[in-house]
Amino acid sequence: MTSTEETDREETGTEGTEGAERGATTVVERVVAKVAVQAAREALRSAPAARKVPPGPRHWPRASARVRERTARVRVLVELGYPSDIGAQCAAVRRQVVSRVKELVGMDVPDVAVGVERLHSEQLDGERSGRVR
Repeated sequence: MTSTEETDREETGTEGTEGAERGATTVVERVVAKVAVQAAREALRSAPAARKVPPGPRHWPRASARVRERTARVRVLVELGYPSDIGAQCAAVRRQVVSRVKELVGMDVPDVAVGVERLHSEQLDGERSGRVR
């Protein structure tokens, strides 16, 4: 070892310290939830019924996550256009959330619960109330 390498190790405090002893990266639940929201938006953007949901952040998916070690459990709430294949859209959200969380955060996601918070229909969205006159 050269004297420069010895000086660098002394300055950084890594002399003789193994990787596991230096620390670990932790990912908070809020980060996993934000990744899940973006993944859900990506999945729903390509669905044909996406144009039935009004634009804007008020109608974006919402998510929460529980993290334990390297595993996350995620719950996503979405608004969908109706009529549409709701089951297929929810399955697409699940697949995308699992994929993106694994890719961006490095966590396994064995459980993604997708809840449909609201359905938007082109016929009813323009009316003030659902009453028939």
